[in-house]
Amino acid sequence: MVGTVLLMLPVATQAPGGAGALQALFTATSAVCVTGLIVVDTPVFWSGFGQVVILALIQVGGFGIMTLASLLGLLISRRLGLRTRLTAAAETKTLSIGDVGPVVLGVAKISLTVEAVTAAILAVRLASAYGEPPGRAAWLGLFHAVSAFNNAGFALYSDSLIGFMTDAWICLPIAVAVIIGGLGFPVLFELRRTYRRPSRLSLHSKITLMGTAVLLIGGTAFMLAAEWSNPATLGPLNAPGKLLAGFFQGVMPRTAGFNSVDIAQMNTGTWLGTDILMFIGGGSAGTAGGIKVTTFFLLLFIIISEVRGHDDSAAFNRRISIQTQRQALSVALLGVAAVVAPAVLFTMTTPFTLDEVLYEIVSAFATVGLSTGITAQLSPPHQLVLVALMFLGRLGPITLATALALRHRERLYRLPEERPIIG
Repeated sequence: MVGTVLLMLPVATQAPGGAGALQALFTATSAVCVTGLIVVDTPVFWSGFGQVVILALIQVGGFGIMTLASLLGLLISRRLGLRTRLTAAAETKTLSIGDVGPVVLGVAKISLTVEAVTAAILAVRLASAYGEPPGRAAWLGLFHAVSAFNNAGFALYSDSLIGFMTDAWICLPIAVAVIIGGLGFPVLFELRRTYRRPSRLSLHSKITLMGTAVLLIGGTAFMLAAEWSNPATLGPLNAPGKLLAGFFQGVMPRTAGFNSVDIAQMNTGTWLGTDILMFIGGGSAGTAGGIKVTTFFLLLFIIISEVRGHDDSAAFNRRISIQTQRQALSVALLGVAAVVAPAVLFTMTTPFTLDEVLYEIVSAFATVGLSTGITAQLSPPHQLVLVALMFLGRLGPITLATALALRHRERLYRLPEERPIIG
């Protein structure tokens, strides 16, 4: 709401009169939920002040509102109260209350370091190769670095990054920042502590790293195979250009939202494959969205164990608890419901095809920001549905379900068991 009010100020837009309430609300939600979907052209519609507000909302949203509040409290009072520690522990997914202070500071250090390095590389490249003045190059580098690490996907170019399709010095730093931000802070902390002994990584980190590698390689291969001969996307490029663009578009569905090729010109089969990658998303407790890599691959391990007839589900020689299995199943099914219901509504009440509306809906729910270009053409009620999906996707389906349940009630009895037919 603060972002909406700031973006409604006349100074936030380049044209006189200021932004409308829905334009400001949609943009503020997209920024703070690190999504990247837009209803107006960011570099054309918003003034420098408006772009700074968007950048601040992206940083706050990616870092975590409660984590940021804990960090400010730590810096001001030099200590954290028990309530604040518990709140921050829930936000950063830490297990030890005493570790919250160092963890919050660690999150800040990682964020600022990755963003600073990425911004410096981009600024130097933009100034040296594209003739941008130093101040302008620094601003562009900073904005896109923060947007990339926080998996937001906002760009200060009307065509996103299509103009840099074959420029590795622009695309690769942004892609690396997206990957690092999408791993999740717990994995980054573990890698920093145990990089010399990878066997000591937790099950969560092993699944996240393995799943990320599989999805990055598979996503890149899929993009190359699906768009290699498409004359409107990868077709005109030489082999190195196709590899770079294919890799970049394979990374972006991890909930980043940048695009170096025209999404609207992709094959419909590519849209569907991208829907799947967006729905899976990135790592837990990071800046990515989706149902998360761990959720998807835990379900895969559960299926494998069931097919093999094992009593327990396991991964990397570790048993997966029943509670964890139920959580993964709940997150996945609630995610499916959150996507299917709006897709049916949009298909019945808009002139757009199913593949187009499904792409926008999954992009909103998974906080990705990739678009076929129809978001701005949707009616206000449909745009409000996307606002709700972005907010829901940022909170997480299971978080919403838990909040609605209010409290856990332990049943003091067990019902008689019966086995319905499955399959």
